[in-house]
Amino acid sequence: MKKFKPTTPSRRQMTTPSFKGVLNAVRPEKALTKGGKKASGRNKFGRITTRHKGGGHKKKYRMVDFKLDKKDIPFKIVSVEYDPFRTGFIGLAVFADGEKRYILLPQKVNVGEGLLISARAPIKAGNRLPLKNLEVGTFVYNVELKPFGGARLARSAGNYAEIVAKDAGYVGLKMPSSEVRKVSENCWASVGSVSNEENRLVNIGKAGRNRWLGIRPTVRGSAMNPVDHPYGGGEGRSGRGTRRAKSKWGKPTGKGQKTRRPKKYSNRFIVSRRKVGKKRG
Repeated sequence: MKKFKPTTPSRRQMTTPSFKGVLNAVRPEKALTKGGKKASGRNKFGRITTRHKGGGHKKKYRMVDFKLDKKDIPFKIVSVEYDPFRTGFIGLAVFADGEKRYILLPQKVNVGEGLLISARAPIKAGNRLPLKNLEVGTFVYNVELKPFGGARLARSAGNYAEIVAKDAGYVGLKMPSSEVRKVSENCWASVGSVSNEENRLVNIGKAGRNRWLGIRPTVRGSAMNPVDHPYGGGEGRSGRGTRRAKSKWGKPTGKGQKTRRPKKYSNRFIVSRRKVGKKRG
Protein backbone atom coordinates (compact mmCIF):
# COMPACT_ATOMS: atom_id res chain seq x y z
CA MET A 1 0.00 0.00 0.00
CA LYS A 2 1.09 3.55 -0.72
CA LYS A 3 0.96 6.05 2.14
CA PHE A 4 1.30 9.84 1.99
CA LYS A 5 3.13 12.50 3.95
CA PRO A 6 0.78 14.02 6.56
CA THR A 7 0.53 17.46 4.99
CA THR A 8 -3.10 17.66 6.23
CA PRO A 9 -5.06 15.68 8.87
CA SER A 10 -6.93 13.71 6.20
CA ARG A 11 -3.76 13.05 4.19
CA ARG A 12 -2.26 11.35 7.25
CA GLN A 13 -4.87 8.55 7.08
CA MET A 14 -5.15 8.24 3.29
CA THR A 15 -3.86 5.09 1.54
CA THR A 16 -4.04 3.74 -1.99
CA PRO A 17 -2.79 0.58 -3.76
CA SER A 18 0.74 0.90 -5.11
CA PHE A 19 0.45 0.73 -8.90
CA LYS A 20 4.19 1.13 -9.49
CA GLY A 21 5.65 -2.02 -10.99
CA VAL A 22 2.16 -3.48 -11.52
CA LEU A 23 0.56 -1.36 -14.26
CA ASN A 24 2.49 -0.80 -17.46
CA ALA A 25 0.14 0.91 -19.94
CA VAL A 26 -0.04 4.68 -20.32
CA ARG A 27 -3.16 4.90 -22.50
CA PRO A 28 -5.98 2.38 -23.05
CA GLU A 29 -6.56 0.67 -26.41
CA LYS A 30 -8.61 3.25 -28.31
CA ALA A 31 -10.74 0.74 -30.26
CA LEU A 32 -11.84 -0.87 -26.98
CA THR A 33 -12.96 2.31 -25.23
CA LYS A 34 -16.00 4.55 -25.46
CA GLY A 35 -17.41 7.65 -23.81
CA GLY A 36 -20.89 8.19 -22.48
CA LYS A 37 -23.17 10.47 -20.55
CA LYS A 38 -23.35 10.10 -16.77
CA ALA A 39 -26.75 8.98 -15.51
CA SER A 40 -25.99 10.16 -11.94
CA GLY A 41 -28.44 7.60 -10.55
CA ARG A 42 -31.38 8.89 -12.61
CA ASN A 43 -33.68 7.04 -15.00
CA LYS A 44 -34.97 8.22 -18.39
CA PHE A 45 -37.57 10.43 -16.66
CA GLY A 46 -34.87 12.24 -14.67
CA ARG A 47 -36.02 10.74 -11.38
CA ILE A 48 -33.45 9.55 -8.87
CA THR A 49 -33.53 5.75 -8.66
CA THR A 50 -30.16 5.34 -6.89
CA ARG A 51 -29.35 7.92 -4.25
CA HIS A 52 -25.97 9.44 -3.41
CA LYS A 53 -24.62 9.50 -6.98
CA GLY A 54 -23.40 12.48 -8.98
CA GLY A 55 -20.35 14.48 -10.00
CA GLY A 56 -17.04 12.66 -10.05
CA HIS A 57 -14.10 12.61 -12.42
CA LYS A 58 -14.65 12.12 -16.13
CA LYS A 59 -14.07 8.46 -17.07
CA LYS A 60 -13.61 6.53 -20.29
CA TYR A 61 -15.32 3.14 -20.39
CA ARG A 62 -13.22 0.07 -21.26
CA MET A 63 -15.20 -2.65 -23.04
CA VAL A 64 -14.20 -5.64 -20.92
CA ASP A 65 -15.09 -9.07 -22.32
CA PHE A 66 -17.23 -10.97 -19.81
CA LYS A 67 -18.77 -13.28 -22.44
CA LEU A 68 -15.36 -14.92 -22.99
CA ASP A 69 -16.72 -16.91 -25.93
CA LYS A 70 -13.51 -17.07 -27.99
CA LYS A 71 -12.63 -20.67 -27.19
CA ASP A 72 -9.66 -22.91 -28.09
CA ILE A 73 -7.60 -19.97 -29.40
CA PRO A 74 -4.58 -19.15 -27.21
CA PHE A 75 -3.86 -15.54 -26.27
CA LYS A 76 -1.19 -13.49 -24.55
CA ILE A 77 -1.45 -10.66 -22.03
CA VAL A 78 0.40 -7.67 -23.51
CA SER A 79 -0.46 -5.04 -20.86
CA VAL A 80 -1.84 -4.69 -17.34
CA GLU A 81 -4.07 -1.62 -16.98
CA TYR A 82 -6.20 0.31 -14.49
CA ASP A 83 -9.95 0.47 -15.08
CA PRO A 84 -11.80 3.37 -13.40
CA PHE A 85 -15.09 1.43 -13.51
CA ARG A 86 -13.91 -1.59 -11.49
CA THR A 87 -11.62 -2.46 -8.60
CA GLY A 88 -9.64 -5.27 -10.25
CA PHE A 89 -6.99 -4.71 -12.92
CA ILE A 90 -7.68 -5.50 -16.57
CA GLY A 91 -5.32 -6.85 -19.22
CA LEU A 92 -5.16 -6.45 -22.97
CA ALA A 93 -5.39 -9.96 -24.46
CA VAL A 94 -4.10 -10.51 -27.99
CA PHE A 95 -5.37 -13.76 -29.52
CA ALA A 96 -3.43 -15.91 -31.99
CA ASP A 97 -5.69 -14.68 -34.83
CA GLY A 98 -4.83 -11.04 -34.03
CA GLU A 99 -8.03 -9.98 -32.23
CA LYS A 100 -7.67 -7.82 -29.12
CA ARG A 101 -9.93 -7.89 -26.07
CA TYR A 102 -9.85 -6.59 -22.52
CA ILE A 103 -10.24 -9.23 -19.80
CA LEU A 104 -10.36 -9.12 -16.02
CA LEU A 105 -6.99 -10.29 -14.69
CA PRO A 106 -6.34 -12.72 -11.84
CA GLN A 107 -3.52 -12.44 -9.32
CA LYS A 108 -0.01 -13.55 -10.35
CA VAL A 109 -0.58 -13.17 -14.11
CA ASN A 110 2.00 -10.94 -15.76
CA VAL A 111 2.70 -9.43 -19.16
CA GLY A 112 3.70 -12.01 -21.76
CA GLU A 113 1.87 -14.90 -20.12
CA GLY A 114 -0.06 -17.24 -22.41
CA LEU A 115 -3.61 -18.23 -21.43
CA LEU A 116 -6.44 -20.29 -22.92
CA ILE A 117 -10.23 -20.56 -22.83
CA SER A 118 -10.93 -24.24 -23.47
CA ALA A 119 -12.53 -27.32 -21.94
CA ARG A 120 -9.10 -28.98 -22.31
CA ALA A 121 -7.07 -26.08 -20.88
CA PRO A 122 -4.60 -26.86 -18.07
CA ILE A 123 -5.70 -25.77 -14.59
CA LYS A 124 -3.65 -22.62 -13.99
CA ALA A 125 -4.45 -19.05 -12.97
CA GLY A 126 -6.20 -17.17 -15.78
CA ASN A 127 -7.30 -20.18 -17.83
CA ARG A 128 -11.05 -20.71 -18.27
CA LEU A 129 -12.83 -24.08 -18.15
CA PRO A 130 -16.28 -25.58 -17.42
CA LEU A 131 -16.88 -26.08 -13.68
CA LYS A 132 -17.27 -29.84 -14.16
CA ASN A 133 -13.62 -30.04 -15.29
CA LEU A 134 -12.29 -28.38 -12.12
CA GLU A 135 -11.40 -30.11 -8.85
CA VAL A 136 -13.05 -29.51 -5.47
CA GLY A 137 -11.09 -26.86 -3.59
CA THR A 138 -10.21 -24.80 -6.69
CA PHE A 139 -10.57 -21.01 -6.45
CA VAL A 140 -12.46 -19.47 -9.39
CA TYR A 141 -13.65 -16.03 -10.48
CA ASN A 142 -15.68 -14.65 -13.43
CA VAL A 143 -18.23 -17.42 -12.84
CA GLU A 144 -21.33 -17.85 -15.02
CA LEU A 145 -24.79 -18.25 -13.45
CA LYS A 146 -26.22 -19.83 -16.60
CA PRO A 147 -24.28 -21.75 -19.28
CA PHE A 148 -22.95 -19.32 -21.93
CA GLY A 149 -24.61 -16.41 -20.09
CA GLY A 150 -21.37 -14.54 -19.43
CA ALA A 151 -19.42 -14.03 -16.20
CA ARG A 152 -21.56 -12.75 -13.33
CA LEU A 153 -20.05 -13.86 -10.00
CA ALA A 154 -16.79 -13.02 -8.17
CA ARG A 155 -15.58 -10.05 -10.23
CA SER A 156 -14.41 -7.55 -7.57
CA ALA A 157 -10.79 -7.02 -6.52
CA GLY A 158 -9.36 -9.93 -4.51
CA ASN A 159 -12.59 -11.96 -4.73
CA TYR A 160 -12.99 -15.62 -5.57
CA ALA A 161 -15.50 -18.45 -5.19
CA GLU A 162 -14.39 -21.84 -3.90
CA ILE A 163 -15.65 -25.14 -5.35
CA VAL A 164 -16.84 -27.13 -2.32
CA ALA A 165 -18.91 -29.95 -3.84
CA LYS A 166 -20.13 -31.67 -7.02
CA ASP A 167 -23.45 -33.49 -7.20
CA ALA A 168 -26.24 -34.35 -9.68
CA GLY A 169 -25.16 -31.96 -12.44
CA TYR A 170 -24.49 -29.05 -10.08
CA VAL A 171 -21.36 -27.61 -8.49
CA GLY A 172 -21.46 -26.11 -4.99
CA LEU A 173 -19.70 -22.75 -4.75
CA LYS A 174 -18.79 -20.90 -1.58
CA MET A 175 -19.25 -17.24 -2.49
CA PRO A 176 -17.24 -14.25 -1.17
CA SER A 177 -20.27 -13.42 1.03
CA SER A 178 -19.96 -16.89 2.72
CA GLU A 179 -23.16 -18.07 0.95
CA VAL A 180 -23.00 -21.59 -0.53
CA ARG A 181 -25.02 -21.99 -3.72
CA LYS A 182 -25.44 -24.46 -6.57
CA VAL A 183 -24.48 -23.61 -10.16
CA SER A 184 -24.82 -25.83 -13.23
CA GLU A 185 -21.68 -27.87 -13.92
CA ASN A 186 -21.83 -26.66 -17.55
CA CYS A 187 -21.16 -23.06 -16.49
CA TRP A 188 -17.65 -21.74 -17.18
CA ALA A 189 -15.28 -20.08 -14.72
CA SER A 190 -11.74 -18.70 -14.71
CA VAL A 191 -9.15 -20.23 -12.38
CA GLY A 192 -7.71 -18.04 -9.62
CA SER A 193 -8.81 -14.91 -7.77
CA VAL A 194 -9.25 -11.34 -9.04
CA SER A 195 -6.20 -9.07 -9.05
CA ASN A 196 -5.57 -6.00 -6.84
CA GLU A 197 -6.27 -7.76 -3.54
CA GLU A 198 -4.89 -4.69 -1.69
CA ASN A 199 -8.03 -2.75 -2.64
CA ARG A 200 -9.75 -3.83 0.61
CA LEU A 201 -7.06 -1.97 2.60
CA VAL A 202 -7.74 1.40 0.96
CA ASN A 203 -8.53 4.24 3.37
CA ILE A 204 -10.44 6.99 1.55
CA GLY A 205 -9.14 9.54 4.05
CA LYS A 206 -11.35 12.51 3.21
CA ALA A 207 -14.81 13.34 1.91
CA GLY A 208 -13.46 14.99 -1.24
CA ARG A 209 -11.96 11.73 -2.47
CA ASN A 210 -15.41 10.14 -2.42
CA ARG A 211 -16.69 13.07 -4.50
CA TRP A 212 -13.98 12.32 -7.09
CA LEU A 213 -15.45 8.80 -7.28
CA GLY A 214 -18.94 10.18 -7.96
CA ILE A 215 -20.28 9.37 -4.47
CA ARG A 216 -22.37 12.11 -2.84
CA PRO A 217 -22.93 12.49 0.93
CA THR A 218 -25.40 10.28 2.79
CA VAL A 219 -27.62 12.11 5.29
CA ARG A 220 -28.81 10.32 8.44
CA GLY A 221 -32.55 9.73 8.65
CA SER A 222 -32.65 11.14 12.20
CA ALA A 223 -31.32 14.46 10.86
CA MET A 224 -34.29 14.82 8.46
CA ASN A 225 -37.80 16.19 8.89
CA PRO A 226 -40.74 13.82 9.58
CA VAL A 227 -41.96 14.25 5.99
CA ASP A 228 -38.66 12.97 4.61
CA HIS A 229 -37.95 9.90 6.77
CA PRO A 230 -39.62 7.70 9.42
CA TYR A 231 -36.85 8.71 11.86
CA GLY A 232 -37.22 12.44 11.19
CA GLY A 233 -38.34 15.15 13.59
CA GLY A 234 -38.33 15.33 17.36
CA GLU A 235 -36.60 17.71 19.75
CA GLY A 236 -32.81 17.52 19.69
CA ARG A 237 -31.20 14.18 18.97
CA SER A 238 -34.21 11.91 19.22
CA GLY A 239 -34.00 8.15 19.10
CA ARG A 240 -35.38 5.95 16.35
CA GLY A 241 -38.69 5.42 18.12
CA THR A 242 -39.61 2.28 16.17
CA ARG A 243 -39.00 -1.35 17.06
CA ARG A 244 -37.16 -2.37 13.87
CA ALA A 245 -34.73 -0.52 11.62
CA LYS A 246 -36.32 0.66 8.38
CA SER A 247 -35.39 2.56 5.25
CA LYS A 248 -36.70 5.89 4.00
CA TRP A 249 -39.57 4.00 2.38
CA GLY A 250 -40.47 1.97 5.49
CA LYS A 251 -38.89 -1.30 4.32
CA PRO A 252 -36.90 -3.42 6.84
CA THR A 253 -33.15 -2.87 6.71
CA GLY A 254 -29.97 -3.77 8.57
CA LYS A 255 -29.35 -5.41 11.96
CA GLY A 256 -29.78 -8.95 10.65
CA GLN A 257 -33.31 -8.47 9.35
CA LYS A 258 -34.24 -10.49 6.28
CA THR A 259 -34.85 -8.30 3.24
CA ARG A 260 -34.72 -10.99 0.54
CA ARG A 261 -38.01 -11.84 -1.20
CA PRO A 262 -39.27 -15.15 0.25
CA LYS A 263 -40.33 -16.46 -3.20
CA LYS A 264 -37.24 -15.42 -5.17
CA TYR A 265 -36.57 -17.77 -8.13
CA SER A 266 -33.00 -18.58 -7.05
CA ASN A 267 -33.87 -19.68 -3.50
CA ARG A 268 -33.75 -23.34 -4.52
CA PHE A 269 -30.10 -22.99 -5.57
CA ILE A 270 -28.95 -21.68 -2.18
CA VAL A 271 -27.56 -24.42 0.07
CA SER A 272 -26.44 -22.19 2.95
CA ARG A 273 -27.32 -18.54 3.59
CA ARG A 274 -24.64 -15.91 3.98
CA LYS A 275 -23.63 -14.91 7.48
CA VAL A 276 -24.48 -11.34 8.43
CA GLY A 277 -23.68 -8.98 11.26
CA LYS A 278 -21.72 -10.17 14.30
CA LYS A 279 -21.97 -13.86 13.29
CA ARG A 280 -19.91 -13.26 10.17
CA GLY A 281 -16.20 -14.03 10.08
